[in-house]
Amino acid sequence: MSTLLETEVDRFLDYLRLERHSSPHTIKGYAEDLVTLREYLGRIHSPPSIEQLETRTIRAYLAWLHESGLAASSIARKLSSLRSFCKFLCREGLFERNPTEGLRGPKTRRPLPRVMGDEQIEKLLDAPPADMPLGRRDRAWLETAYAGGLRVSELVGINVEDLNLADGTVRIRGKGKRERIAMIGTFAVRAIRAWLADRRPAPKAAKALFLNKSGTRLSARSVGRLLEKYLALAGLDPRTSPHTLRHTFATHLLNRGADIRSVQELLGHASITTTQIYTHLTGERLKREYDKVHEKPKSPKSA
Repeated sequence: MSTLLETEVDRFLDYLRLERHSSPHTIKGYAEDLVTLREYLGRIHSPPSIEQLETRTIRAYLAWLHESGLAASSIARKLSSLRSFCKFLCREGLFERNPTEGLRGPKTRRPLPRVMGDEQIEKLLDAPPADMPLGRRDRAWLETAYAGGLRVSELVGINVEDLNLADGTVRIRGKGKRERIAMIGTFAVRAIRAWLADRRPAPKAAKALFLNKSGTRLSARSVGRLLEKYLALAGLDPRTSPHTLRHTFATHLLNRGADIRSVQELLGHASITTTQIYTHLTGERLKREYDKVHEKPKSPKSA
């Protein structure tokens, strides 16, 4: 008797949710990727089953994705999702061997993240008005996001009890509920102290550090909207996102001589390969500076 693919996909998503504590965004991505797999296998046999997941069938699936015009990065992501799903099936004793072993996805070139220069970040941090309570709040979260290299979800999840302003640190709950201590520095500490004097939480948000006008926890979406506002006020690139502050933090550290292992720890990356993208970024910057210095002088125009 065959085992329905749909049943095992549901069990896999429950595993991610309940045991791995994956974010809703991550789970949604896996679900969408495995729906595509189910559609393909359903063309061969209906209803699709996990017994169809053989190496040669998966190779044919990847070829089908390529022929459908899917981008290399999307194919690589779908293979990664399938690899994790098959690993789960092995863990559950349904497969003896992972059929995705030895399979390679298409080569992809990861785009370099957008970062801000020193002058740009200073303009942004100075944009919120310091003479208004909400302006002081926005200075505080901007300084904290940049100084700590935080994801926006980590930023809005900070509670007052997570702060250790005497040491200039904050406890962060990152991906997969992993905790780490982030250093935030004197400017962020000063900005947070100023905001704490204004902070008036509603009863249900008593723990939250950053609050909206109603006194409840500031949301990630609100952070995005506020950032757009201050980018416009400072005349900065509107394509800048909250995650750009995290990229900028990492790049500035490496530019100032920090070692990559330290940056990995500060960012909360589980793997150093994720952090290595910033070494490419600093390398590109150095190359541009080198080219400027060694640029050939232009020949004078003839009279």
